[in-house]
Amino acid sequence: MSLNYDEIVRTGLARQVAETIRSAILEGRLKVDQRLPNEEELARRFGVSRPTVREALKRLAAQNLIRSRRGPAGGNFVTRPDPEGVGQAIAGAATLLVGLGAFEVDEIIAARMETEAACCRMAAVNRAEKDLEAMAAEIALQRREDLSDEDFCASDVRFHRALVDATANGPLRLMMYTVIESFIPVTNMLIYRHRVRRSAVDAHERIMRAIEARDGEGAAVLMREHLEGMRGVLAEALERRGGGTGTQA
Repeated sequence: MSLNYDEIVRTGLARQVAETIRSAILEGRLKVDQRLPNEEELARRFGVSRPTVREALKRLAAQNLIRSRRGPAGGNFVTRPDPEGVGQAIAGAATLLVGLGAFEVDEIIAARMETEAACCRMAAVNRAEKDLEAMAAEIALQRREDLSDEDFCASDVRFHRALVDATANGPLRLMMYTVIESFIPVTNMLIYRHRVRRSAVDAHERIMRAIEARDGEGAAVLMREHLEGMRGVLAEALERRGGGTGTQA
């Protein structure tokens, strides 16, 4: 087994053990489905207690890097990281940063403009009928007059998620998870309190129609215009809330 059991400093031991095993997994020195030594053996090799090893293994399991199996042939096994699980972890950290005001609204809008324009171009090439159907379903929902602001925001997230799915590009979908799951809800809850639904839905429909026609550049231009319009509404919403340029409530 290719692990370096040396150089474990006597502070934050569980974290260090977890990081050592994590590095071995990510660097390919530990293979998918390979069984780790048992807790007693890991404790002996690392020179730490079994509770420390147990805590380290919990950390790795929370990161979806190992899984446990019971029984005579059981133990802790290296697992293939799940892209959605990784995306959720990244988005969770990003959501916390957004909530703490770590990013300015202009930064968020600029990031969305660049990344979602790229998604529009790729979606126009790779989209399938199911992707168009998913976007159309959210647009129909968004046009309902009785839809609450919170449900409208949730539908908006699903619309953009469907657009990203239409790219059929795994790495891009993973990267966009942060943008969709953490940036969009924060800006939406500022915007849709000020009732700009109709223009947002119309923009969504124009973007979808361009993707349906496989007009990637046209869809990208429409996305940029949609988000640029959002910048102005955000500025107005923030001013009404008492000024400031950050996203903190």
